[in-house]
Amino acid sequence: MPGAPNKPPEIEAPPAPTVPPAGNKMQHALRRLAPDRLVLRLPIWRGAPNVDLVKPLERAATMLAAGEFPDAEKALDQFSVRLAEPRWPTIPEPWVRIRVPIPAPQPPHWDPDFKLAPADREAKRNREWAQTQLLLAKGALDLAPSLPLDLTDVQSCVAEAQAIFEREGATAEFWAPLDRLWDAVQSRVPLPTPAVVRAAPPAKLPPGIEPEEA
Repeated sequence: MPGAPNKPPEIEAPPAPTVPPAGNKMQHALRRLAPDRLVLRLPIWRGAPNVDLVKPLERAATMLAAGEFPDAEKALDQFSVRLAEPRWPTIPEPWVRIRVPIPAPQPPHWDPDFKLAPADREAKRNREWAQTQLLLAKGALDLAPSLPLDLTDVQSCVAEAQAIFEREGATAEFWAPLDRLWDAVQSRVPLPTPAVVRAAPPAKLPPGIEPEEA
């Protein structure tokens, strides 16, 4: 009615998210942490990646061992964002997919998935995540001989997961063989020792000027 104060429309509260059981949280984090361990073993780091990359993974491993899954995921997110910084060497496929660049702000409708229903958007995200995991798993088998890392006992896991994915999609049965592979990587690939950061040499003073005493 005229003169009545504007009242925003009532918005129905979204349903509370389903909390996955602890085992799912653990496996989801391992599906990220295990490939992250391998990306720091690539030859581009010359055996000693920067401490800024190693520290988030150390924190993620510590939080995961303590059962602090949200903090472990935050540390893994920090690693993925930091890996996208332009100061690092070029990261090859498929490991470059671990990077998460921070996008520039943009209107929501610019997102190509904006018009999808929430369920369809979630299904697409899960399918793309499963495809990325398959590529990373294949990359792990290709990288293993150069480390050296023995994955012969879990080598068939990738082909098994690929067959299930093509037949059924990203079901629980699909994840089972990949989880066996990542569990093996997690237990056999230690985090690397970061590169030693050397302090800058003291500046040379002009002749006749003595350095100030502390």
